Amino acid sequence: MPDFTLLPTPPSQRTCALLAVLAMVGALTACSAVDGSTNRVVNAFTPYRIDVVQGNVVTREQVAVLRPGMSRLQVRDVLGTPLLASMFHADRWDYVFTFVRQGQAPQSRKVAVFFKGDVLERFEADTLPSEAEFVASLDAGVKRKAANLQASSDSLEKFAAPTKAPAPEAAKPLPPLPATYPPLESPQR
Repeated sequence: MPDFTLLPTPPSQRTCALLAVLAMVGALTACSAVDGSTNRVVNAFTPYRIDVVQGNVVTREQVAVLRPGMSRLQVRDVLGTPLLASMFHADRWDYVFTFVRQGQAPQSRKVAVFFKGDVLERFEADTLPSEAEFVASLDAGVKRKAANLQASSDSLEKFAAPTKAPAPEAAKPLPPLPATYPPLESPQR
């Protein structure tokens, strides 16, 4: 029986075997090499996530307007249409608001309004922001470039008031309106 172990292997098989071994070693070392600097590099390429605002925004000023004895229509005019109005709890409206922004803790607020018949009996609310605080929280973390509001004297001269006012045009009379209008629908046959 001839000894085949001494025959040389073709270079393509040796190259493929060497590449396979190097790929396995690289994969094993890559799994163990994740540290803080690698995380920073990976996080630099994370996709943009939009801000998610859901529900009814209820502010401190709106709740301050509520008074026991108000009708359902008046409450809806002040707070808006409730997010949750269950047929099993017909005397309760729930206003829920959530705000999720990348890199910040989610915000959640709830307001429950209780009726007796068609009249407001009471309401329960989380700590609510004022309208100005809510608007400021939307802009928090957003970097904006301040606009230059200074106008040069050259640009102001372009918009200088004209020295003479143009003469008003004579108003032309409008044609008279028709006495009758055609029917909206064609007669049926």
